[in-house]
Amino acid sequence: MARHEEAASRGLLIHAAQVLGVVLTFEHPADVVLSRHFRENREIGHRDRGFIAEAVYGIVRRLRWLRRLVGDDARPRALLLAWLARGEGWPMRNFEGLASATERDWISGIKAKDLEEGSLGERADMPDWLAERLLTTHDEATLLELAHSLNRPAPLDLRVNVLKSDREAVLAALKVNGIDAAPCPYSPQGIRLAGKPALQKHPLFLDGSFEVQDEGSQLLGFLVQPKRGELVVDFCAGAGGKTLQLGALMRSTGRLYAFDVSEKRLAKLKPRFARAGLSNVHPVLIAHERDAKVKRLAGKADRVLVDAPCSGLGTLRRNPDLKWRQTPESVAEMVAKQGAILDSAARLVRPGGRLVYATCSLLAEENDGIVDAFLAAHPEFRQVSAAEVLGKQGIALDTGERLRLTPRVHDTDGFFAAVLERVDAGA
Repeated sequence: MARHEEAASRGLLIHAAQVLGVVLTFEHPADVVLSRHFRENREIGHRDRGFIAEAVYGIVRRLRWLRRLVGDDARPRALLLAWLARGEGWPMRNFEGLASATERDWISGIKAKDLEEGSLGERADMPDWLAERLLTTHDEATLLELAHSLNRPAPLDLRVNVLKSDREAVLAALKVNGIDAAPCPYSPQGIRLAGKPALQKHPLFLDGSFEVQDEGSQLLGFLVQPKRGELVVDFCAGAGGKTLQLGALMRSTGRLYAFDVSEKRLAKLKPRFARAGLSNVHPVLIAHERDAKVKRLAGKADRVLVDAPCSGLGTLRRNPDLKWRQTPESVAEMVAKQGAILDSAARLVRPGGRLVYATCSLLAEENDGIVDAFLAAHPEFRQVSAAEVLGKQGIALDTGERLRLTPRVHDTDGFFAAVLERVDAGA
């Protein structure tokens, strides 16, 4: 609490309430709103930015609970004061000089207020529709444990670039810099930091020795398991974290195609590839999943990764606003898109080749539903055990035939993946 006590000022609370007001419209992602506010208010120091971001994310995580405390129509400042009083546990003395006498009386009442247990959605701090969907695949106690794990901030994980260094060397260098770090429990390339140090100017980041990447995301690369000299396709490259990992696993040999529909995202990838020491990556802008550029590779790819666009509900530790921004309608749109993308990506896989379908969603319709429908429509593909694929690489993680990771069990983001192989009739 001491850090918050020292950091707080009237001006800081005004900034935090302003940002919160914009975030709570849910028209834009919370991280985008925060970045824009900090760009427009450069006088806000690093420490104060941390206070604002932590308060905003804390409130968004626990929004249903806070609104039960202060009312559904509460203004951003009231939510902020209630969060500091109940969520952060500030004593009344902290509010002297920050809140008026009337506000302090109100805060005292909030601190003393008891709430009834509430509905499942209220106890899970998520919309009712989402709690109901998750209840189809979890019992109530497990769902609440999952929800509470999603409401905790995520640790900061790094992935060591094996082209430039190894885990022991990076751990030793971080220790010299006074950064508390330890090996991740599952990924052989993963490092977990105890805190959230600024790393953008760290020499090992600048020379490409490591990237920031959640451990769960790293495990997807090991499911693809690309080999030197192969032709590999990252079908939805996005920000490119997995592309960088695949390129390093290939030792920058062969050909690695990074497909994406966003020119802006692909442009941002190029300096990252250069920093990572990769020369085998070929970014390709496509208009949609049936683009002619996709068809040219039909039946030629050894490995294809489909990290499908999804609801992102497995990443609520980092993006808590997603649970309020997604709707049953937006999920239904995603499901239609996911099926079409997987169908198209499958055409690239050569006989004997591997197709990995993955999401960072927790919803069955985006995960098992897509894979089951695909396998029913594509008898030329068979499923391979994800646990066996990882086990052969020395990664002991038995999540069954299909990979299922959650912050509750694995302390990673929520990921799903299925490993599919195109049957080689000749073999």
